[in-house]
Amino acid sequence: MIQYRVKGLSCANCAKNLEEEIQKLEYGENAKLNFQSSKLYVNEEINIAKVKKILASDGAYIEEENKHEDTHSYLLWLVLLSVLAFIAAVVFEKTLSQSAAVTMYIIATVISGYKTFLKGAKNLVRLKFNIDTLMTIALIGAFGIGEWKEGAVVAILFGVNEYLEGLGMEKARRSIESLLEVAPNEATIVIDGQEKKVSIHDIKAGDIVLVKAGEKIPSDGIVVEGKSSVNEAAITGESLPVEKEAKDEVFGGSINNEGILKVRITKPYEESSLAKILHLVEEAQETKTPTEQFINKFAKYYTPLIMLISLVVIFIPPLFLGVDWRTSLYQGLAVLIVGCPCALVLSSPIAIVSGITRNARKGILVKGGVYLEQLGKIGIIAFDKTGTLTKGEPYVEKFVEYDPSFWSIIGSIEKSSTHPIAKAIMKKIDELNVSLLEARSVVATSGEGIKAEIDGKEYRVGNEKTIQHLSLSENVKEDIKAFKQEGLTIVLVSDDKNVLGMVGIADEIRQESSQVIRMLHRTGVKRTVMLTGDHEKTAEKVAKKVGLSEYFANLLPEEKVEKVKELSLSGKTAMIGDGINDAPALAAADLGIAMGKGTDSAIETADIVLMQDHLGKLPEAISTAKKVNRIIKLNIGIALGLKAAALLLTIPGWLTLWIAILSDMGATVLVTLISLTILWERNKKLLNEAFS
Repeated sequence: MIQYRVKGLSCANCAKNLEEEIQKLEYGENAKLNFQSSKLYVNEEINIAKVKKILASDGAYIEEENKHEDTHSYLLWLVLLSVLAFIAAVVFEKTLSQSAAVTMYIIATVISGYKTFLKGAKNLVRLKFNIDTLMTIALIGAFGIGEWKEGAVVAILFGVNEYLEGLGMEKARRSIESLLEVAPNEATIVIDGQEKKVSIHDIKAGDIVLVKAGEKIPSDGIVVEGKSSVNEAAITGESLPVEKEAKDEVFGGSINNEGILKVRITKPYEESSLAKILHLVEEAQETKTPTEQFINKFAKYYTPLIMLISLVVIFIPPLFLGVDWRTSLYQGLAVLIVGCPCALVLSSPIAIVSGITRNARKGILVKGGVYLEQLGKIGIIAFDKTGTLTKGEPYVEKFVEYDPSFWSIIGSIEKSSTHPIAKAIMKKIDELNVSLLEARSVVATSGEGIKAEIDGKEYRVGNEKTIQHLSLSENVKEDIKAFKQEGLTIVLVSDDKNVLGMVGIADEIRQESSQVIRMLHRTGVKRTVMLTGDHEKTAEKVAKKVGLSEYFANLLPEEKVEKVKELSLSGKTAMIGDGINDAPALAAADLGIAMGKGTDSAIETADIVLMQDHLGKLPEAISTAKKVNRIIKLNIGIALGLKAAALLLTIPGWLTLWIAILSDMGATVLVTLISLTILWERNKKLLNEAFS
């Protein structure tokens, strides 16, 4: 499939009609024309000249042609000229002859409505009924019964409506495009000490690039020289700078705040985290939600239904109620205008694009409108423990000293170990500033721990198996029991006679976890559940501290999948994990949410990715999704409600062409403006209270 950027699309319904026409061409059956992103996807074997001809029938064109002026400005000028001609007609009607006024009304109508009239006339010949057909019939009918002024007003207001509709969608598109601007255009590579500017698409893995203060890092890489703070908002949505120095990873699109960094590129730009994010955001706006699919199907039958109602209004009153034909024809034409489906078709797409954009700005990557809609309906969230609610890094939570030499002995033995628990112990020793000794004859025993000699005396560090040879005092037994009850991993230090002390190791709970869980419950999530392979006591401790509704421990990966399926039977369920070990559970849930700060696996696995690598922005993402769903329902209500109200005016005979076009125009303007409110950034008191 080849992708083209299309300009000049007048409305969502028109784009759908153009897509259907292109699909009728040879090799066109899989063609897609997306109004939200203004992109056309066609088979490379299709006759592009015929495609351009179809697009031109609606005033649209492929951007590469670069020979048309800005469509929105063009429409605005036409509307303004029409208004001037209309004002002139009103003046002439009072000061000159009626024929001069009629001429000016016709000119006003032609300037604003000629495109609609031509498209509608073609549709009439082909017996194809859409908004252009309806408007053309209405204009012909209005002029046919001598309603010159109202016909001109209909044409002008329809032009205004078309302009505002396009402007609203363009605003939503630009919000997406503003995200795409974070990618740098070029990079400075260093070859044999010489600097050279190249296109971002020409850099490759292994290149050394120079990034000066204020410049963007061109692609993912590792700092090899320099020290600076980097703004990673393009990736994570976090505005606070992150300190970077040699051996630290950096992301493409990040901004170097000060100093100079030399970065070894690890991925070409096309494979970088930023490129993947931008690609997925673009794709996301092109997916159709169940609501949009329903609206499109509804609109397909809605227009013929309106035409049928119009015929009933035209023929039934004169034939059976004694109403004169001119009045009933006028009312029937007004019904046709009320039947315009533009506002209904626009009810969803602008809101969806706005919601996806707002979340992307916050570092929350929603891969499609369908997932955004699902996020707003989630009632149950299942969390993996390690790396999600906790940091996934062991730390010393508790310790007991029975001998003053305890920390010196354990540090001297563990200092050369690369085991995660040993690293946690050494981190604590660094905090305590303990002096270490030289350990000799260090021997590790699998499943137990380490033996070593210090100053000619043997010591052991490890689990309870290392102290089986000792007779334990009651207080040591009580301390071991207490550590176990708290779900801590115990590391004991002993010599050949006594236990010198013990440390309790735990997976550190993320600072924001309890606040996030509290906020999730406030946003309407009914159940928060932890699924973990850890033992019962550890799971209970984390769940209680974080404030979860419930937890399930000792779960194997396949058992996590079964538990997610079980939860899904009770309501819409999201699963949150790290995108690697939790892939099966993420796939089993109604919605998979991965944490990963730009890791490939996280981006590829889940429906939604939290690029910050923490849960902090999740409640806001759910609130945004709920707002999108509420606004879509409100928009549908407004679109149908205003039309229903206008149609009811036909009963007492009060429906005029003016009211008809204003009801349609009002609905379109309202749903557009309401949808765009999603993009407004507001400080929410609730969020401030939770995260201050």
